[in-house]
Amino acid sequence: MAGSAFDMLSPETAASAVEAAYGLDLDGSVQVYPSYVNRVYGLRDSEGGGWVVKFYRPGRWTREAILEEHDFLADCAAAELPVVQPVEDPEGSTLSEVGLEGRDGEELEFLLALFPKSGGRNFEPETEEDWLRLGSLVGRLHGVGRKRPSPHRLTLDAKLGRAYLRELLDAQLVHPESRSEFEDLATKGLDLAEGRLGGLPLQRIHGDLHRGNILDRPGRGLVLVDFDDMVQGPAVQDLWLLLPGRRSESGRELGLLTEGYEEFSFLDPASYGAIESLRILRMLYFLCWRARQRQDYWFRREFPDWGGRAFWISEVEDFRDQVDCLVTESLDNEGRKD
Repeated sequence: MAGSAFDMLSPETAASAVEAAYGLDLDGSVQVYPSYVNRVYGLRDSEGGGWVVKFYRPGRWTREAILEEHDFLADCAAAELPVVQPVEDPEGSTLSEVGLEGRDGEELEFLLALFPKSGGRNFEPETEEDWLRLGSLVGRLHGVGRKRPSPHRLTLDAKLGRAYLRELLDAQLVHPESRSEFEDLATKGLDLAEGRLGGLPLQRIHGDLHRGNILDRPGRGLVLVDFDDMVQGPAVQDLWLLLPGRRSESGRELGLLTEGYEEFSFLDPASYGAIESLRILRMLYFLCWRARQRQDYWFRREFPDWGGRAFWISEVEDFRDQVDCLVTESLDNEGRKD
């Protein structure tokens, strides 16, 4: 099985590329961070400064789309939101490019961004104050997000979910025994989701705001990280990922998040009905996210059973549960209208 372009990018090669692109004198230590889509490394310079470099997966985002991520970070920083901005290279750009020679002599181009290292631990909300604090932070983020669009980023809607489904089917990735049932379930789920998502206001959002992307820095507060999945989408996407379970199981937490959020931003009440629809989009996204890495050496090593018969049997069950949830919601809504 052929590998991916990323298999050519070793930690040592990455460090050399950063020295060349940014003029840093590194001490030679390289820490490999767990990142499934991009390649991310921790570095130190000869004066003890810490850095994080992100090499973007080739073909995933255009240069314009990545720069819109950086623009969002700059807008957040200008509004005094706690984010980590990429630094400029000697030419004044936050996005650099490096060429490496592949195994067959071809030139491989990688886009990269360098960030100052920001330590911290994952934030786990426990008290009411914690949930209010999180909601306020997301409300401030969305206040900044509404200021301008990002036309080169994806739009989080049912149409995008259908594109994910088509990608999986066209690549013949679904096991033949599960393909028909999986396609039927996913299509039904997207049909139901379309009615819930249509008409919701769209804006710049983080897109992947689970708790692992919110760090707590003792004595300095919270910081938002990893805007790589930034999209134009409904605001509630950045709230439901923080919940401990389904919407029906997380009423207290969602109420507190909303209370904090609405100190700074307005949330369309129809957004709550879209949460489980957004979950099925994320399930499809996650499958595509993994599928696009299936040629990587590390992925084949860590997930040897991905895509096999047992894997797809399990996925079909998960999709059946989610579609049942959407059907129940739909019936409940019809009952309330009656």
